[in-house]
Amino acid sequence: MEMDADFSHDPQDLARLLAAARTSCDLALGSRYVPGGGVSDWGRLRQVVSRGGSWYAREVLGLQIRDVTGGFKCFRAEVLRAIDLPTVRSRGYAFQVELTYRAVQRGFRVQEVPIVFRDRQHGTSKMSTGIALEAMLLVPRLRRKR
Repeated sequence: MEMDADFSHDPQDLARLLAAARTSCDLALGSRYVPGGGVSDWGRLRQVVSRGGSWYAREVLGLQIRDVTGGFKCFRAEVLRAIDLPTVRSRGYAFQVELTYRAVQRGFRVQEVPIVFRDRQHGTSKMSTGIALEAMLLVPRLRRKR
C-alpha cells in the first residue's frame, strides 16, 4: 500500500483498494478523477495543476487511466517485483506516473477505485519547480524507452 501520511487519503478507503487488488486487478489506484471520486478543500490552481498533470501523462504515454498522478495505491507483490524498483529513474512525484506506467507496460491489470482526496491536515507540500520540471521531462522519456 502507498498513501499520504498527512490524512489527505482517508484510511477507511484502504479496505476498498485492498479488496480490488485481491479480486479484480494487480494494481488498485485510488482515483480522484473517476465517477464517485473527487477532491475537497483545494484551490483552483491546485486543481488545474493536478488535472493537467494527469492529462499530460495520460496523453503522452497513451494510458486510459484517469488519475495517473495519484499516490494512493495497492500493489500486488508481483507488480513491484516486475517494476524492478531499483531501476526507477524519477526522484520527485514523477515516480507516481513511472510506477503506474511500468505496471501497464508489463501487462498488469489496473483498476481505479473512486476516492475523495482532501487537503492535507498535517505538514506542507514538497512540490517545487524542480520536481514539476522532472515530471514534465521524464514522461516523454518513459514513452521513448518503451
